[in-house]
Amino acid sequence: MQSSNTFWSSFTAVVNANSFAHIALFLLTNSNSCFKHVFDMAHHALTRIPPSVRPRAKRKAPDLTRDKLIEAAGYEFAERGYRAATIRDICRRAGANVAAVNYTFGDKMGLYTEVLRHSVRAAQTAAMSVALDSSLSPEDTIRGVIRARLLSLCKEARPDWHIRLVMHEFTHPTPAMGRVVDEGMRPIYDRVRKAVGQIIGLPPDHETTRLSVNSIVGQILFYTFSWPVLAHLQPELKLTSKQLDRIADHIADFSLAYLKKVGHGKHHG
Repeated sequence: MQSSNTFWSSFTAVVNANSFAHIALFLLTNSNSCFKHVFDMAHHALTRIPPSVRPRAKRKAPDLTRDKLIEAAGYEFAERGYRAATIRDICRRAGANVAAVNYTFGDKMGLYTEVLRHSVRAAQTAAMSVALDSSLSPEDTIRGVIRARLLSLCKEARPDWHIRLVMHEFTHPTPAMGRVVDEGMRPIYDRVRKAVGQIIGLPPDHETTRLSVNSIVGQILFYTFSWPVLAHLQPELKLTSKQLDRIADHIADFSLAYLKKVGHGKHHG
């Protein structure tokens, strides 16, 4: 009986050894197809993951914080000026990381320049676009620019910090002023010079043309810078859209009367 058990044990060992050898030989000779099969199974398993559980691409931090930083910086710069405002206070107001300013705008001056651009663009209303239409007469162009610029001062049209920021920049200029003037103000100034020159019969670069344009701009800026004083001298004067419309008509009538007189004198002098 013992010899029988020994026989069967030896036989099983031989069979198992042979089987293992055959399996090993199969794997070695068919390794490429086996591994390919394994990877194919893994690929199909991954592609069957429902879309709902696949990771979603995250939006970059600057995309989420840019508008908040501009708005917060507008208030800080308008209240304290460029030099006194701090990046830390701006980021605290915006709920953003300090590093976001450098990443998005480069530095403090880059942020300030973008805020100033934003403020100037906010003043470029649809009315200003209409006023700059090349098909308008010189008189209508001047009236339209005066009205559009005055209406942009109305607090009903945009946040108060826009106006205060520009006022602060005019009184305490920074390197950003030149960039913003060239991008946002010079095209309007040049268009008005051309219109004034057509009325008085002089080139846009003539001294009289430039002085006339400066006088028109000065009347507009008077209501920007002198508003705190006017509020005491004329408490009843409110810069509503209707009141600003009447002021615009007065500045236009006053200015065009002079321009037409100069043009008439030149043609009949």
